Amino acid sequence: MVRPYPIKGRKRKNREAKYDQEEQEHEEQVVEVEEKESAKRASIENPTKEVEGEEEEEGRTGTDELVGIPIVPSDKTTNKDGVIFVLEKASLEVAKVGKSFQLLNSDDHANFLRKNNKNPADYRPDITHQALLSILDSPVNKAGRLQAVYVRTEKGVLFEVKPHVRIPRTYKRFSGIMLQLLQKLNITAVGKREKLLRVIKNPVTNYFPVNSRKIGFSYSSEKLVKMSKYVDAAGDDVNLVFVVGAMAHGKIETDYIDDFIAISGYPLSAAMCIARITEALANKWNIL
Repeated sequence: MVRPYPIKGRKRKNREAKYDQEEQEHEEQVVEVEEKESAKRASIENPTKEVEGEEEEEGRTGTDELVGIPIVPSDKTTNKDGVIFVLEKASLEVAKVGKSFQLLNSDDHANFLRKNNKNPADYRPDITHQALLSILDSPVNKAGRLQAVYVRTEKGVLFEVKPHVRIPRTYKRFSGIMLQLLQKLNITAVGKREKLLRVIKNPVTNYFPVNSRKIGFSYSSEKLVKMSKYVDAAGDDVNLVFVVGAMAHGKIETDYIDDFIAISGYPLSAAMCIARITEALANKWNIL
């Protein structure tokens, strides 16, 4: 038998091919790194719309941050009258249900609430959701006349909502935002440091401007007025603060309200009450 001997030429070719392959991969890695670095420098020096689009897409998919869409005022003239809204006794309570914390509501947590000797009818966070949408979607806000929105929960937690924030349309998404707010105490815009919603210290009167008139609403009030005439009678030097109850039933009980009025002979929801207020203000300020 003849002992087989390896052919040296083949090894050399294989080694050369291996070295050539490694050098090619190294060159490709260097080119890729250089392309990434150049793209990064270009994005820093000249930000493009594509980068902004990626940030917006991340904001839509993320659950921990809320995208704030600034509303450009149609009339930028300064020193104009504005309005402040306060939602009192909002049913926004967080509890641990099973293994996770959830925002309690009468539909999903009725059995849990009954076990804890609580009335499920009192847990209506959807009222606050509808009221905020009614305020922020109004032409008064889009015209830049909304100064601030404050919400105080049944437990006494006070938080501020910026006028240019975009509240989620669906209740499920809104519930997640409120849960995060009550746990982390603030929500910031994606890619920015601006706090769109933040928990603040009581009392709410500390944040009212000077010479403000606080107006509360109650169906049981003996003072029944037409909202448009009531708003027109207010002087231009008075800052209007409207206090609306965000609970299923009951009456606002606060000591800072100057005037309690009724704007209908029938009980109205918080969203309907706010709609009448903003309509009267829009007519007064000629906002179409």
